[in-house]
Parts: sequence; C-alpha cells; structure tokens
Amino acid sequence: MSLISALANVHITGQFGDHEGKNENDLLKVSEIKNLLIVQIAQYKNSSVSFESIDIDGLKIKNEPLTVTSNQNTRIMWSGPKNWLLVSSKRDLKKNILDKFKDTDFAVTDLSHSRAIIEIEGKETIEVLKKGCPFNFNTLKKNNSINSTYNGIALIVDKIDEEPNKVRLFTLRSFGESLYHSITDASLEFGYRSL
Repeated sequence: MSLISALANVHITGQFGDHEGKNENDLLKVSEIKNLLIVQIAQYKNSSVSFESIDIDGLKIKNEPLTVTSNQNTRIMWSGPKNWLLVSSKRDLKKNILDKFKDTDFAVTDLSHSRAIIEIEGKETIEVLKKGCPFNFNTLKKNNSINSTYNGIALIVDKIDEEPNKVRLFTLRSFGESLYHSITDASLEFGYRSL
C-alpha cells in the first residue's frame, strides 16, 4: 500500500523566488519526503525493561535529549524521556519493531499516514528555520532533533547533515500545507528549487 501525499495539492516542482542568475547548486532544495515508515515508541512508566539492548536495523536507541541514531535507511530520534520516533525507508521493519518492543512495556504507534515531511537542503537552510522558529539553531548539530514550532505550527526538526545543511521537518498531516507555505515563503528570499 502506498501513502497518499500530504502535500499533493500544494507541492509544485520548479524554481521560485530569487533564483535568476544564481548557480543552481546555490539554491535551496525543498522537497516532500514520502512513503517512509514512521513509528512512535514510548516506554511505559511502570516498565522496568532495559531498552539499551534492543537493536532495530542495527541501531540502539538512546535516552539522551536531542540525540538521533542513524544509518543509511533508518533514523531514531529522541522525542522525550523514554520516547522515540523511528523513521525508516524500510517499511517492513514494523514487524521487527512490534516483536522487539512488547506491548506490556512499550506503546508502539504507526504514524506513517499522519505526518507530512518536508526536507530542506542548502547553505541558507538554517536562515529559513530562524525566520519562524524560536530555537537557537546555532547549537543544533548533525544528528540532533528538536520539538518546536514554526509560525505556530508544531513540528520536529531533524538535522541530517551540515555540509550542506539538510533538515527534515515533521508535522501533523493536517498542518502540512500550512507549514509548506510558511517554509517556501521564507525560502523565496534565497531562491529555491522545489523537487
């Protein structure tokens, strides 16, 4: 089963904003990421099971603020004490997750259909984020994630890379179009290519 795009009605490919006369590699790249497995994992307060030994796609989960563990296909973001968001291009990982995180100790919720994901890449990415988010992005490093707001829209920011800056923004599907408009409006000043 394929996912229906959260941004199908607004995401248009092309070049926008102040792009004339600029090298295409200097433009921001804005794209929608689709068809990922997104699973929230939360350990119950009364659970005494150790999660440090649990391995998902070769990754261990960590209970450290801002921390993201990742490999080529999967990213596990800390989103609160004993609470993680797992995002993977391997959609078949869901069975493995359900087998390893027993429902007597963990709540495992598939959020794949309920999120919109926008990826921004380019040297001005952080400037775009600063326009609408109160977080100090000078402290956000590669493989960090935060929960915050952008122009009043709740989101998760996952910093994937630093050279060039690359982030993924996760928001509720119902706010996807509003976030997309906010991000693309903030990107117009720098010029962007929508993929």
